Amino acid sequence: MLVMFSMFTLCAFLFYLLAGCCNSLPLDTVDSIAVKQSTQLFYKTYGESFEKNVSNCTNGIVVPAPVITSLEGTSDSGSENSNISKDWIAVRRLPQALILGVKKGGTRALLEFLRLHPDIRALGSEPHFFDRHYARGMNWYRSMMPKALDGQIVMEKTPRYFVTAETPARIHSMSKDIKLIVVVRDPITRAISDYTQIISKTHDIPSFETLTFKNRTTGQIDSLWSPIWIGLYAQHLEKWLTYFPLSQIHFVHGERLISDPAGELGKVQDFLGLQRIITDKHFYFNKTKGFPCLKKPEGSSKPHCLGKTKGRTHPKIDTEVIKKLKDFYHPHNLKFYQMAGQDFGWQ
Repeated sequence: MLVMFSMFTLCAFLFYLLAGCCNSLPLDTVDSIAVKQSTQLFYKTYGESFEKNVSNCTNGIVVPAPVITSLEGTSDSGSENSNISKDWIAVRRLPQALILGVKKGGTRALLEFLRLHPDIRALGSEPHFFDRHYARGMNWYRSMMPKALDGQIVMEKTPRYFVTAETPARIHSMSKDIKLIVVVRDPITRAISDYTQIISKTHDIPSFETLTFKNRTTGQIDSLWSPIWIGLYAQHLEKWLTYFPLSQIHFVHGERLISDPAGELGKVQDFLGLQRIITDKHFYFNKTKGFPCLKKPEGSSKPHCLGKTKGRTHPKIDTEVIKKLKDFYHPHNLKFYQMAGQDFGWQ
């Protein structure tokens, strides 16, 4: 009877301790190591959603207690093991990697693919901090980032960064060691895709052939027209190399991102110093859209393709105009190959 009474008393003590009811006990009787281990186990079960909350005791001291705030960003059992040794407190940090561009190169696809990795926490929207909202300050920028555990890489993508003159210096002032990713695509195909997006939003605008030239009679290309200008990759890269070494910039081959997404994602994971977790088992090719889709995206058990705005049918462009554009871009492409240290094979 004495033993049973003692066990009952001990169980009651542990129940009140874990429930945060410390009315009659001083805080120094709490085994802090056991409490931390139990909260770590709870956090590993629920992912990022665990945060510290407090409940008051009668002696005026507060004790941490776990509260579920969100299940955003949780992943399946593959990430559970990878988080065992991580700190259990998720915080908002400035990004350690950026997808800089280019527009209509495949940046959205790359971001969605990378979010499969349990050690990547990526912002879904484009914050446009370094090109449009820089005056709001770093605290505002940090507040936009997803919460991440210690060891996870925080990143965002804004394609306009690559072509905006002020962004290299601004990003360098935030971090000299940040890793930069640029998705590049045949500049002619990219320009046609850009124009296709424009006409989907704005009607009654001139044809692609008309806008391509300053003077079609003389054949002079309008290099300041945005769809053409963005494709001058060498011109834009020069600004970045003023502030960052080439070793901190990784170029994703836009065409190979479609034909071999696992291969391109493998190189990106290597660049970020991550284990190659995203492989060909995550993709299937959608013949209707003409690009790869995810077999099992983050937070879902169903296959997923990018939205209706991706994979639009391009208008047919005059072959003579295509030839003029090839001649125009040829020297710019060769210079870019030399600067980037690789040949992308655009003809």
